[in-house]
Amino acid sequence: MSFDIEQLRGDFPILHQQVYDRPLAYLDNAATTQKPKAVIDAVRHYYERDNANVHRGVHALSERATAAYEAAREKLRALVNAASSHEIIFTRGATEAINLVASSWGNTHIGAGDEVLVSEMEHHSDIVPWQMLCERVGATLKVLPINDAGELCMEQLDDLLNERTKLVGIVHLSNALGTINPVADIITKAHAVGARVLVDGAQAVAHMAVDVQALDCDFYVTSAHKMYGPTGIGLLYGKETLLEVMPPYQGGGDMITMVTFEETQYNELPYKFEAGTPNIAGTIGFGAAVDWLNDNGIANIAAHEQSLLAYAIGQAEAFDGLRIIGTAASKATVLSFTLQGVHPHDLGTILDREGIAIRAGHHCAMPVMQHFGVPATARASFAAYNTKAEIDALFEALGRARDLFA
Repeated sequence: MSFDIEQLRGDFPILHQQVYDRPLAYLDNAATTQKPKAVIDAVRHYYERDNANVHRGVHALSERATAAYEAAREKLRALVNAASSHEIIFTRGATEAINLVASSWGNTHIGAGDEVLVSEMEHHSDIVPWQMLCERVGATLKVLPINDAGELCMEQLDDLLNERTKLVGIVHLSNALGTINPVADIITKAHAVGARVLVDGAQAVAHMAVDVQALDCDFYVTSAHKMYGPTGIGLLYGKETLLEVMPPYQGGGDMITMVTFEETQYNELPYKFEAGTPNIAGTIGFGAAVDWLNDNGIANIAAHEQSLLAYAIGQAEAFDGLRIIGTAASKATVLSFTLQGVHPHDLGTILDREGIAIRAGHHCAMPVMQHFGVPATARASFAAYNTKAEIDALFEALGRARDLFA
């Protein structure tokens, strides 16, 4: 790989601390990644030098803020290879982006008797908005099941898709299992019956190259904080032909061109979907995160993370009493597991005292837990700055936890 791991770790101020007198090993990256200094500096620079509202001012600060805000949009367009910056809508995150599509596109195009198809491994954010929509309009939510390896039962997809299917919501990379789904094949099959496809890429964009035009997805969503950027900012990609005819999700300032008490004329894309003062600092930080990813190379990062995952799986398979949850042939960045005799929440607390941050719980994917018959899992998830030494520390601490409860 072309980057030096110690040099790369030097980009992240938060990593250089001790927790309970132990070196911090941060292995909760599927929940949120840490932020490089370049992102922190970009946000601080905006507040120290350019703090002003965007699109509305004619003074220098507003012009600089607007230029940085729109530059971030172009960086994200290039990152996912959207055809136009008009197709990049800034939202509060992947969750709001899915809700935007469900409310705006869904309310217009889905009605009684129609069907929405999601998978059993979806995050709650790609289940609940569609449930709410189906309840409102009288549609039916269908589910593509998973097998005991944590892979989609693709052999059942053709039977679930039909002329009543209006939308398919599918996760690109599972936050609970690490499974990488064959989204291109799903999109092709969905389009063959006239359905639109929304891909939840919240976990994917920091760990693999994403090309929305090559995928031919109709919508793609992600969150900055999963990809080394700030919290509270994300994006919705949508095909311009779809976004043009969708009604606004919210009303307010900046999403209009003219307002009278008799009628309102809406702004052009992408501003039609960005009502009110946006998260300007977060958006600029998002752009800086894209720069950081590009500078270090997503392919390089992915190769490093895959080596970490393989190393962790090797240790897990040899660890007595440990059960890996999710053994898909194609997976990345996530090791979910249970340890015999130790509740995942207890395990998370014990590891925290060793300076090791993991996630314990249902990971906003309760149907996955129900499938595997567990209340929760422990989850270690890896990012560019993690090391094999941190994985060694994880398993040493797991050994002490096992001995304690034995």
